[in-house]
Amino acid sequence: MGKISIKITNNSSIVKFELEENITRNNNYEFKNIDETAKSPLAKQLFFLPFVKTVYISGNFIAIEKFSIVEWEDVQDEVAQQIEEYIEKGGKIILEEETTVKKNPITIYAESTPNPSVTKFVANKMLTKTAVECKNIDETKASPLAKDLFSFPFVKEVFIDENYVSITKYDIADWNEITFELRNFLKQYLEQTDLVVDESLIEKTDNFKIKQDEYFDNLDVTSQQIINILEEYVKPAVQSDGGNITFNSYDETSNVVKVTLQGACSGCPSSTFTLKNGIENMLRQMLSNNTIIVEAMNG
Repeated sequence: MGKISIKITNNSSIVKFELEENITRNNNYEFKNIDETAKSPLAKQLFFLPFVKTVYISGNFIAIEKFSIVEWEDVQDEVAQQIEEYIEKGGKIILEEETTVKKNPITIYAESTPNPSVTKFVANKMLTKTAVECKNIDETKASPLAKDLFSFPFVKEVFIDENYVSITKYDIADWNEITFELRNFLKQYLEQTDLVVDESLIEKTDNFKIKQDEYFDNLDVTSQQIINILEEYVKPAVQSDGGNITFNSYDETSNVVKVTLQGACSGCPSSTFTLKNGIENMLRQMLSNNTIIVEAMNG
């Protein structure tokens, strides 16, 4: 298989050892201890090294997360050599069954957002036509993916829309330490199942009703104009940042427009303030009404 390349990652605890060709058939493996290594003789051998905490095997690489008792600079060359020698002697990396179920090749990449607590994970497939926001595990009835994500102790909120998942973390965690783990989890999940959001379970929510033609047709003309402006000019920019915006109401007497912010836009005071002012200025200009006031609420 040739020489192994050592690749440093954003997480100082994890180093990738890359080979020149793939070592798995579109599968991803994570081994947290030696008892889990039945499918990987190589991972089993690596756990005999006292500093190995977790072993990831995917595509053309073996990634190892270490305990803090050593520095990678001191041991990475030795580990690379050990892996090379193991492979040269004909050692098995992964014991994969020949009749593996064909999975859809999934790619996931992470994007930072204006909200430092939120990262947007973008997939190469449609996940849902109806946005779903889960503030806690009790709100995950419509999304088995969101429910599974709450098993991570650092996940605070989950927002899923179109082809991306926005995850809000607790302050105790650092994105450099958890992004790799979340990205791998999402990739594995989406390769194994197509059910991300059961949209039949959210048809009764207000967010769903607002998107229906019947709701739109019964609104006053100004409300319809506001929705069209939000959909065409505001929502695409908000979604690119891992968030969403929905129209709530328009009061003709007070000229107050109420909108709800979700995902990366929710819970970030600075971005909420900036977005509110931007929408307000846009609506005033496009509707020729300088008395319009926007109230932005978190979803």
